[in-house]
Amino acid sequence: MKRKSLILARESLEVESKVISGIIEYLDEISFGKAVDVLSTCPKIITCASGSSGIAAKKFAHSLCCIERNAQFLSPAEALHGGLGCIKKNDAVVIVSRGGKTAELLPVIDVCNKKGAVLIGVTENLHSPLAEKSQVVIQLKIERESDKYNIMATSSFVATVVMFDAMLVAIMEETDYQLEQFALIHPGGAVGKILNTQ
Repeated sequence: MKRKSLILARESLEVESKVISGIIEYLDEISFGKAVDVLSTCPKIITCASGSSGIAAKKFAHSLCCIERNAQFLSPAEALHGGLGCIKKNDAVVIVSRGGKTAELLPVIDVCNKKGAVLIGVTENLHSPLAEKSQVVIQLKIERESDKYNIMATSSFVATVVMFDAMLVAIMEETDYQLEQFALIHPGGAVGKILNTQ
């Protein structure tokens, strides 16, 4: 490996660690609390996003299922071909878009509003269609991505995952989620073996 490669790798670690620690400083606790309240009590949660944000959204939906919240990931491509039928009144729809104006997400946003779902927008752009049409906005602030061209979804991806993880642990407390519940739905793997032999 070239010396320059190692230098850039270390810089990436520094940039991303700053992105994570920075969330604590700018977190809007009121908006965060509203999102947690909605996600703790709504009938169903749908997450939706494209690209790397979609991967983060899919992980969040899975994590919510692990704490017995009714959740699913909706691909924007599938959404526009009938998948939007899964959204019902009072469901929560979590949409992630750094710029808040991803083309394939705009019809999803409009349908959420028309169907009476609670839209939670996760974005950096407070003047975007996503922010303006969401009932709850969770802002991310990304100074820069960690690659040398500042184009890869690196820092922004990490910030999204970290924000979702923070919501997850708050929802666990709000719903009084118990370890025994997790043991029941997680019989597989090393974790399942440990939990179900205690």
